Amino acid sequence: MVTLQGKTIAFLAAPEGVEQVELTGPWQAVQEAGGTPRLVSTRSGSIQAFHHLDRGDTFKIDAVVCETSAADYDALVLPGGVANPDALRLDTEAVAFAKSFFNSGKPVAAICHAPWMLIEADVVRGRSLTSWPSLRTDLVNAGAHWADKQVQVCTDGPNVLVSSRKPDDLPAFNEALVTAFATT
Repeated sequence: MVTLQGKTIAFLAAPEGVEQVELTGPWQAVQEAGGTPRLVSTRSGSIQAFHHLDRGDTFKIDAVVCETSAADYDALVLPGGVANPDALRLDTEAVAFAKSFFNSGKPVAAICHAPWMLIEADVVRGRSLTSWPSLRTDLVNAGAHWADKQVQVCTDGPNVLVSSRKPDDLPAFNEALVTAFATT
């Protein structure tokens, strides 16, 4: 059995716009594997999740991006939703936070539209990954090797990057990220 016992995993989300299932599914997988998930955002309080375009639940923020660092976590999860990564990539502290996981050699998992953050952080060049299909051109233009796969695990370089396309892929994404986070 794969375990994340003793590992703390950051989940980076904007104050509004994260796709709820892409936050809660991996969150639950981390908890079930014995890890400790922590919600990080660009301001304190809570975030508003969505079910595509409809408001979902709110979630309490554990840390503000400008008051924490990659050193406080063992890995990073970037949930999707169109608005979530689009807002985060405009926040220089959020981009620096995500990039610092790559600079530290720590594993990162991104689903759906979340690779927009990775493009902004300039960490996709030469890496193999997948995403929501509409990001294909953006990723290729940023130097990534894009594939239309349920899950892509890239071990090029010092850290592991797990990526996935959409909510339907969550079971495979969750299994891959827990395995990657446990072995690093």
